[in-house]
Amino acid sequence: MAGSEQRVVAVIMVGGPTKGTRFRPLSLNVPKPLFPIAGQPMVHHPISACSRIPHLAQIYLIGFYEEREFALYVSSISHELRIPVRYLREDKPHGSAGGLYSFRDYIMEDSPSHIVLLNCDVCSSFPLPDMLEAHKKYGGMGTLLVNKVSAESANQFGELVADPETNELLHYTEKPETFVSDLINCGVYIFTPDILSAIEDVLKQKKDRANLRRVSSIEALHSATKALPPDFVRLDQDILSPRAGKKELYTYQTLDFWEQIKTPGMSLRCSGLYLSQFRHTSPHLLASGDGKRTATIVGDVYIYPSAKVHPTSKIGPNVSISANARVGAGARLINCIILDDVEIMENAVVIHSIVGWKSSIGKWSRVQGEGDHNAKLGITILGEAVDVEDEVVVVNSIVLPNKTLNVSVQEEIIL
Repeated sequence: MAGSEQRVVAVIMVGGPTKGTRFRPLSLNVPKPLFPIAGQPMVHHPISACSRIPHLAQIYLIGFYEEREFALYVSSISHELRIPVRYLREDKPHGSAGGLYSFRDYIMEDSPSHIVLLNCDVCSSFPLPDMLEAHKKYGGMGTLLVNKVSAESANQFGELVADPETNELLHYTEKPETFVSDLINCGVYIFTPDILSAIEDVLKQKKDRANLRRVSSIEALHSATKALPPDFVRLDQDILSPRAGKKELYTYQTLDFWEQIKTPGMSLRCSGLYLSQFRHTSPHLLASGDGKRTATIVGDVYIYPSAKVHPTSKIGPNVSISANARVGAGARLINCIILDDVEIMENAVVIHSIVGWKSSIGKWSRVQGEGDHNAKLGITILGEAVDVEDEVVVVNSIVLPNKTLNVSVQEEIIL
C-alpha cells in the first residue's frame, strides 16, 4: 500500500431521481448514471478514468438513489477494476459541497492526501493523472478542470478568469447574465483535504446567520428567495466564488473533448466521443467486419457479445448495440444507441436515434433524427417496448414506452 501522503480518494456525484428529468423517457427505466453510453454505463467512464490515478485507494459514488439500484453495478465494477467502489446514499440533497462534507468520515478513512471530485454527467477524456501533477505543483487547496467554449454558450456554465501565467483562479461566477469569460468550469476537481475545512467554515457561517434573532429586510428577502436549508452547500457559489483570487484555487485546461450529458441528444453525441476515444484506450471494445462473415463495420462501433448482427447489415459510424439485440439482414445503422433486447428487422434504417429496451423496428421501416444533439426533437427517441410496424417512418420524434406505431410520424411527442 502506498504511503498515506500519496493516497487518493475519488468521489463521483451521481445525483438522484429528482434530477435528470430532461433525460426522460430514458431515465424512466434506469437511473441516469447507469444509462449505457458507448456500451458502458454513464458513470463507468469517470470511474474508469479514476482507476488510472496512481495510488487510488477508493472510489465513492454519492447520490440519493436507492442503494439497491446501484448494488449490482458497484459490486461488478469493484471486481472488474480491483478497486473498492462504494455507493453512499444521501438522506436528502446537500449540494455539491454539502454532499462531500456529509460523508467526510468515509472519505478520510484512508487518510488521503488528495480528493478527486467529479460530476457523473461530464463527458471528457479526464486527464486526471496530469491534472494531479499540476495540482501538486500549484500547491493550492484545489484545482479545477477548465475548457474554452464559444462566447455564445459560455453563460450556460460557470465562467472564470484565470491568471495566464500562474493559472490561479482569479474570479468565478456561475451562469452569469453578462459575458465574463470563454473559460468555463468542467465539473472536475482535485482538492486537498482542506476542502472539508472550507465547507465546515461555510456551514458555520450559515448556522450563525440562521441563529441571529434580528435579520435585516434585505437578508430576509434573500433567505426567502433562496429557501436553501442551512446544511446545503454549493461548491460553485459557496466555495469557488468567495475563495477565488486568494491563491487557494488553480486551473488546469483540457484541450481534449468535453461535454455535459444533460439530455438524450447529448448522450448520443457523447457515445460517439467515447467510441472514438476507445481507439486509443480500449481498441478491443470496438467491432470490426468486412461484410463477408460478419457485418460491414464503418468507423467506431461497439457490439455487445450477446447481440446478433446479420452479416449483410451495415453498421456505423458511432453505433452502440447492447445485450441480446438482433439486427436483421440489410439493416443500416448510423449514429445510434440500440439498447438491450431490441429487434431491428430486415432492411430497416436507424439514423441519429436511441432505440429503447425491448423495442422493435419492422421491415423496411425508417427511424431517424436530423442529428441536432441540442434540439428537443433533434434526434428520435423510442422508449421501452415501442413497436414500429413494417414500412413506417419515424422522424425527429419522442415516443414514450409501450406504444405501437402503425402510421408514419414526424416531429411529434407521442405520450
